[in-house]
Amino acid sequence: MDVKQILKEQNFRFNKQFGQNFLTDRALLDEIVADARVQGGTVLEIGAGAGTLTRQLSAAADRVIAFEVDRNLEKVLNITLADCPNVQIVIGDVMRYKMSCIQDMCNGKFKLVANIPYYLTTPLIMMFVEESDNVESLTLTIQKEVAERLAAKPSTKDYGAITVAVNAVADVTLTRVLPRNLFYPVPNVDSAVVRIDMNRSKYDIANRTLFRKTVKTAFAMRRKTLSNNIMVGFNVDRAAAENVLQTMNLPLNCRGEELSVQQFVSLYKVIERLGLK
Repeated sequence: MDVKQILKEQNFRFNKQFGQNFLTDRALLDEIVADARVQGGTVLEIGAGAGTLTRQLSAAADRVIAFEVDRNLEKVLNITLADCPNVQIVIGDVMRYKMSCIQDMCNGKFKLVANIPYYLTTPLIMMFVEESDNVESLTLTIQKEVAERLAAKPSTKDYGAITVAVNAVADVTLTRVLPRNLFYPVPNVDSAVVRIDMNRSKYDIANRTLFRKTVKTAFAMRRKTLSNNIMVGFNVDRAAAENVLQTMNLPLNCRGEELSVQQFVSLYKVIERLGLK
């Protein structure tokens, strides 16, 4: 199937607003399906594009629900997926749907697969990580820089709030790097595939709202020490902020990016025990 020819015949015009860059190499698409560990079950795809990955997912899954925001691709998808009866195309912006509605569509556990533009990466990840009880994993083709941030280690420049937020409830694996010339049209940056395997019992985090605030506070001003950020984020004086660090046996001049995910969990518990809000 010549996807580029189909796009041409349907007079499709790429829309920069949607960050449209398609993968067409079948062998690579099969490798991404393998990265996602799709073996039956339900797959939720976000960003069906021309349907190239959707076709390969449909061969491995029992059912595929594929969202596509660009209505101009509907005619293309009707052609490229004509022989895929287990695929349901939803033309619309997934970010405008309530999670309860999305989960009703999936009707149980599901794996999420997405080739998404940079601007949507963080909101989409946090939407499913924080709101969905049924998503088993997220396999994302995203900007290489962001994938490295998700898999970053403490005390590195890539380590940040999203690293901690995701790794507190999941295990992150960067499965492969995709040079920009593999996409059509060619984007300005390289991409990578990252799989996020949900593991909500990884740490004991009963008050997720307070945990999120703790993490956000620690990284609010990266050039500031953790005690300074706690003072501002929790509206306490220096003595109270330093008491938190002393309770954890942390240096008073340490910074948020130096803490491991386990230490962030401990930090949140100390803050909760001391009654900071």
